[in-house]
This record gives sequence, structure tokens and C-alpha cells, in this order.
Amino acid sequence: MRNADDLKFLLELARTGRLVEAGRRLGVEHTTVARRIANLERQVGERLFDRLSSGWRLTERGRQLLPYAETIDSAMTAAFGDTGKAQTLSGTVRLAAPDGFGAYVLTPGLGRLREDHPDLAVEVTTATSNLSLGARDFDLAVTLERPTSRAVMIRRLTDYSLKLYASEDYLARHEPITSTRDLVRHTIIWYIDSILDVQPLKSLSAILPDCKATIQTNNISGHLTATKAGLGLSLLPTYIGATEPKLCEVLPEEIVGRRTYWVVVMKELSHLRRVQAVDSLLTSLVADSSVFE
Repeated sequence: MRNADDLKFLLELARTGRLVEAGRRLGVEHTTVARRIANLERQVGERLFDRLSSGWRLTERGRQLLPYAETIDSAMTAAFGDTGKAQTLSGTVRLAAPDGFGAYVLTPGLGRLREDHPDLAVEVTTATSNLSLGARDFDLAVTLERPTSRAVMIRRLTDYSLKLYASEDYLARHEPITSTRDLVRHTIIWYIDSILDVQPLKSLSAILPDCKATIQTNNISGHLTATKAGLGLSLLPTYIGATEPKLCEVLPEEIVGRRTYWVVVMKELSHLRRVQAVDSLLTSLVADSSVFE
């Protein structure tokens, strides 16, 4: 017999990738999750998950079922937990963001959302890779590239600037920098280009055409830490670099990069008040900051 309730087990296992975590979120034993997934696979007649050492991952057939599971979950939340202006919001919102925006703008700004909606859980994933729109790994996202998928709603969030920064200590210990030509004799800190797949982050050669990064790390926290430690110079968003009192802008009139953040919302979830609340938070965090344009 077909049981639509099995779809909630598919949804949670797709989100977590782990039987134990999915069971914890559903309030059941992990063996129950495995049994309900096996039951659903028997109903469908195909395998819905690949069992990998890194976790459970949806097969193509599983991804086809995922929108139906999300629709049922959204309908239940709307009916019992996401309606009424007097109610606080509940449930979970999954948000993906670039590492800089996620760590230095979004996460510190979640306090106001927690105050208004203490029962609302927000899962923030930060990365420097492109989003997998087909895998439905998020409810809404901040991206550096404007997606072309018709499954999402897209709006421009804000522009921001990149500038070159160094610590006071580094500048005191090294040759003066009076023009971009001097930079070839200095240590540059940047991403690991070989593992980047977000085109706007592959911008070092465009902004610093004659320079090569000799210290590379795959997240902006590493860039900032290395720069503050006096290891070299790095291109940082001004919303990060300008808040660090011991960092100095280097050639501020000559070296400026411009980038844009986009907000991406899954269309079938855009009507949910919990998703709308996080979307509004993103707008207010940018509006309240003087470093965004």
C-alpha cells in the first residue's frame, strides 16, 4: 500500500544524508528511517538513494520524487505551523551562501530572526562552489552568479567591492607599494584556482593582472587570517576588510573589484512565511550596512 507519509522520510534523508540525523529530526530511530525508505523504494520499484561512504545521496529517481515530498511538507507546515500573523514561525529554512557573506554578514545577523521566531531553525551552508539546483539542497540562497534555472525566483541583493588589504606589520617589514608594478615582489593570498567553479571568484588575474597567488586557501576566513598574521596581501570584500582595524587598504584608488550578490528562492517554497522571513532578513542586513552599495 502506498503511504505518502514515507515521503517525509525521503525528504529528511535527502537533506541530512545520514540515517541517524534524519531519525533525530523526525523523532524516530534510524532503523525506522531505513525501513521507511526501503518501503518507499519497493513502492516505486527503483532505488531512491545511493549508499555512499560520505552519506546517502539521491538517485535520479529520488530527485524526481523530491519536489512532491517538499510540496507535502510545505502544505503541512502552512496548515499547522506557518500561518497566522500572531504566530511565531517554525520549521527549518535551508540557506546557502558564499563563504564571505555567510560567515561575516548572514550568520552574525541571525540574532534578530531568533528573537522574533525562536522556534525557526536556519541551516546555513557556505561554500565557494556553484549550487546544485537539481539536488534541491537549499530553500533560498545568496549567489555570485545569476542562475538561469526556471525553477527559482531571482533578484539582485546588492553590489559590493573588493579591495587589496595588508596588515600594518606586513607593510612595515616589506618594500613600499607605490604602484601595481610593485605587487609582483609581494606575497599574494587568494583562492585555490584549480578547485574554483564560480566564475566571479576567478578574478585575481583581472584585478591584479601581473600577480600570482603564492598562498592559497579555499575560504575567505583563511585569507583574512593569513593577512592579519602578516603573511601577505589579499583581495577582501570591503564589508570584511574595512572592519579590521589593523588592516590597511593598499592602492585603494587603483585596485577595486566590483561584484554582485543575487538572492535565489525555490519557486514552490516562495509562498512560505518562514522563507519570506529569511528573505526579508537578507534585505535588511544589506540595507543596515554602510559598506554595501
